[in-house]
Amino acid sequence: MEVGRLLGSLPLVRQVRAGDALGLGKGSQSQRSRALTPRTEQADRVVRSICPYCAVGCGQLVFVKDEQVTQIEGDPDSPISRGRLCPKGSASKSLVTTPLRQTRVKYRRPHGTEWEELPLEVAMEMIADRVIKTREETWQEHDEQGRRVNRTLGMASLGGATLDNEENYLIKKLFTALGAIQIENQARI
Repeated sequence: MEVGRLLGSLPLVRQVRAGDALGLGKGSQSQRSRALTPRTEQADRVVRSICPYCAVGCGQLVFVKDEQVTQIEGDPDSPISRGRLCPKGSASKSLVTTPLRQTRVKYRRPHGTEWEELPLEVAMEMIADRVIKTREETWQEHDEQGRRVNRTLGMASLGGATLDNEENYLIKKLFTALGAIQIENQARI
């Protein structure tokens, strides 16, 4: 009797008894898996978004419960990705939910050995001051042949794949307006 019950609990036997030869139905489910519910069913709301990893712009559905992201899936209504996400896009939930995510500005002074936290406003002012100073010190109106170039070779921009298309577009426009000509994006390299 014990052997019969043991055999009856095997997935293959359950599949055969249920007429589920491919193992896609109830015959392949355990008692535990039948009790599970999708994380998406418990969401308070669903927000449409775009994957931040590259310039493709795959559509995402962000499931939110109690103002916390619980799941991110591909958006089947997206004409670009039709519900599909690459491995990075599928794992993008970790961008906002990992406890390792940096949420404060870290700064290490020249020749320093320790990181210190700065308020965002202070860090932004430091960056702006350095950009303006670099542009002033390296501005070039004419090249060696006397042609007008209006540029600076003292700064460059390397955008990241975690920025979305709009952010990369604005960064490109900003650095072009500043006179930088060395502007690239990691997603294209």
